[in-house]
Parts: sequence; structure tokens; C-alpha cells
Amino acid sequence: PQSIFFASQFFLDDENWMRFLPGRIGFSYFHGLPNTGDELMDRVYRALCTHHEKITRVQVTHTEMRDVTLGTGIDPAKVFLIPIGVNLGFFLQRTDEQKRKTREALGIPQSAFVVGSFQKDGVGWEGGMQPKLVKGPDVFLSAIRLLKKDIPELYVLLTGPSRGYMKNGLEELGVPYKHAYYKEYPEVAGMFAALDLYIVASRQEGGPKAILESMASGVPLVTTRVGQAMDMVKHEHNAWITDVEDAE
Repeated sequence: PQSIFFASQFFLDDENWMRFLPGRIGFSYFHGLPNTGDELMDRVYRALCTHHEKITRVQVTHTEMRDVTLGTGIDPAKVFLIPIGVNLGFFLQRTDEQKRKTREALGIPQSAFVVGSFQKDGVGWEGGMQPKLVKGPDVFLSAIRLLKKDIPELYVLLTGPSRGYMKNGLEELGVPYKHAYYKEYPEVAGMFAALDLYIVASRQEGGPKAILESMASGVPLVTTRVGQAMDMVKHEHNAWITDVEDAE
């Protein structure tokens, strides 16, 4: 008998996982609301409804997914709410001097109002021209279109792979941007130092880490009501939170 931990719930879509029984099966269920139009998510949820007695442990990262998981009929003693965290040794409260130096290194005007989006929001690992709508890149661009009317020096800083859809959208809007690349995860902390605002426009999330990274870096955050944001954000106290798809 072995303990096998799967990094996501998608292994449930293929019944080959049952070959590991009678081993102890655990997995992370970060996001995947049923009945939202995603056939894969629905299949996985139905599989857990059918086979939850064969599962030993489920990790969820926020209360919404805990409640969704419990809706399958699984024994509540098997479900553990363990939030995603970030290393505070990497993400420190940024200073004005760090902001100046980071913008200088990235070639970003010091006078610009810089909005950050550090994620993968395109399908696949190539150009990312097809949007991964669960991440809300279309909502982000709608928000930028509105901001452009009031912020003449609006600028967007991107990181992460598969950002073609986002970059095309910014070019169509006439909003300047920088797509910065990094080799090691701790370098992302430096990117936050350049920002005036971070926007999470997702429709579903397990985290995202960017919520914690923004807070740890002292960067103002606007997020949709998703993932850990629902548990952590106190509106107008430590961030701003709005409904999914509410670009305005």
C-alpha cells in the first residue's frame, strides 16, 4: 500500500488512477466550479461524486472550493482547507527607490501609471493567441479600455508565457506595455516593485498567488471575487474586490 498525491483533480477524468488502489489517494482541488459551461470540469466533478469513497484526502485552498467539494457527498473529515502561500523572504514591502530602479532597469517611464498582470492567460505554451477565459484576459482588457480614458500615461507590465492575446489587445487599445521575462520565480518580486496597481480579472482561481504577492509587496490590488480573494480581501481595507466580469 502506497500514498499517491496528485497535483490536481484532473486525474479523475481517466479511471486509470484506480490501478493505484488500495493505495491512499490524495489530490489538490484548486478550482473548477461545476455547471459553468466547462465540460472537463463537469466530468471531473461527477467522477468525484461517484468515487469519493475511494479518495483519502482532498486539499482545497479556499472556502468556496471546500463547499463545492463537500457537495459531492465526500466525508468532510477527508477535506482539508490549506491555502496557497508565498515566501515573504522574496516579497518584501517595496520602497520608492526600488520602484525607481526597477522601472529604470525595465525601461518603463518613471511618470507612468503601471498596472501589472503576471500570469499565463493563453491556451497552450506557444504564442497564446487563444485566450484562457477562466483567467479573464478579456475582462482585464475591458478594464484597461476604461482606465485609458482617465489615465493619460497608462502602462501595463506583463510577465509569464502565452501572452499573445493580451499583447494584441493592448496594441489595439494603443496602451504601451512591457512583457518582461524571468528565469527564476524570486525575480517576480522585483517586477512588483515597478507597479502602481495589480489587477486580477479571473473568473475562477485556486489562489491566485498574485493576491498574496501584491499584498506582501505593498502594491494596491483590485481583484474579482475568486479563489482566496474571497477569504482574504476586506473590501477597501486591504484591497478592492468586485464581481466576476465587472470590468467597470
